[in-house]
Amino acid sequence: MAKKKGIQLSAFSILFLIIFGLAILTWFFPQVENASLSTVVMAPFNGFKEAIDVCIFILLLGGFLGVVTKTGALDAGIGALVKKLKGNELVLIVILMILFSIGGTTYGMAEETVAFYVLICSTMVAAGFDSTVGVATIMLGAGVGVLGSTVNPFAIGVALDALKEKGIQYNSGIVIMLGAVLWLSALGAAIFYVLSYAKKVKAEKGSTILSLQEQKDMQESFGHANFDNIEFTGKTRVTLILFSLTFLIMVISLIPWESFGITVFKGWTSFLTGTSLGEWYFAELSMWFLLSAVIIGIVNGFKETEIIDSFMEGVKDILSVVLIIAVARGASVLMAATKFDAFILNTASAALKGLPAFIFAPMSYLLFLVLSFLIPSTSGLASVAFPVLGPLTSALGYSAEVMVLIFSAASGIINLITPTSGVVMGGLAIGKMQYGTWIKFVGKLIAIIFVMDIVILTIAMMIIR
Repeated sequence: MAKKKGIQLSAFSILFLIIFGLAILTWFFPQVENASLSTVVMAPFNGFKEAIDVCIFILLLGGFLGVVTKTGALDAGIGALVKKLKGNELVLIVILMILFSIGGTTYGMAEETVAFYVLICSTMVAAGFDSTVGVATIMLGAGVGVLGSTVNPFAIGVALDALKEKGIQYNSGIVIMLGAVLWLSALGAAIFYVLSYAKKVKAEKGSTILSLQEQKDMQESFGHANFDNIEFTGKTRVTLILFSLTFLIMVISLIPWESFGITVFKGWTSFLTGTSLGEWYFAELSMWFLLSAVIIGIVNGFKETEIIDSFMEGVKDILSVVLIIAVARGASVLMAATKFDAFILNTASAALKGLPAFIFAPMSYLLFLVLSFLIPSTSGLASVAFPVLGPLTSALGYSAEVMVLIFSAASGIINLITPTSGVVMGGLAIGKMQYGTWIKFVGKLIAIIFVMDIVILTIAMMIIR
């Protein structure tokens, strides 16, 4: 039976309530600077300022997708893929989740996943699933990779650098090995969970977790393609090649090759942006998607006005996601402005002193869950927390390497569900899924991964010195 439409708050309402709630809390702690009315009112706008690079990237990505959509190549490619995979659609879910998780564990793939939601949700709906499967494939795939980071420079790298600055020696091999254990265990659980739901939905459409309104939104956004009358022309093939190349270059450009001792991209690949592949960030990616949109428009014989109009149509479609990301960043901006995050960190670290390893590990994990809600940025959290918790862990005779993975795992799991993450709220907005529906869907898996993390990390803290 289809689910009835429930009363659910929008992403904006949830985020504004969080900002107001956090502001009120600052008045109950004398050690914290009280949030003024101006601090609250300006939080979303200051969040926009702090997230401007991500916002511009997503706007230009939306424009790129608008141009590609106008060519019709995306529908043709999805139709061909679905026909080729007839009866083997579940294999695609497994492959995609593994690939996204590799991106997560190696370079912290997060905001970049926004680029894939339209394509993968459309593919999953065409294959007989619902958009929940598409959202879960991306968000859980990349998310469990970040959770079990091995060489992710934005989480592991920043944390280890903070330890080094404090004179704390560490063994990178332990970090990589333990990270791999967390990554593969969470990935296995996530794949099994998503496949179980996908099989159920494909067999019985009424078993979808989506409400009637969400199902309607899903069909309007992803279920409109008619694959029977699509002509696969030479231009279509060239467009799909350029489309694939655009995303391939994006992935290659973000992997920190030099940290692995690979210098093949150094120097000569900087001719376009002044920055070599492997060192790109959102400014370079924004340029790349804009350039690709223009090239694809020209290849398809679009006039200048057609390119601009289709580009702006794509920007319009994704504008709400950009605003969600800006407001979400406002919560962490408010926390930093009032020093509420530092207060929680210092209070909790004092409480951790003298605890035995089997209590210290899970309590540290819980601490990072709270801090990750306040500071969704992994690099930002690592730079704030490890100058305090690194020396504390070392002074107690415990493994600083395990503490790094406690941070990575806790931050990773909370960033799969926290409404203060623009990645979560933005992905759900594109996937036409309400936040409450996502929590209902993913809740059991989060509980399973939580228990696995606690067990693995507690054992590691007890035996690794």
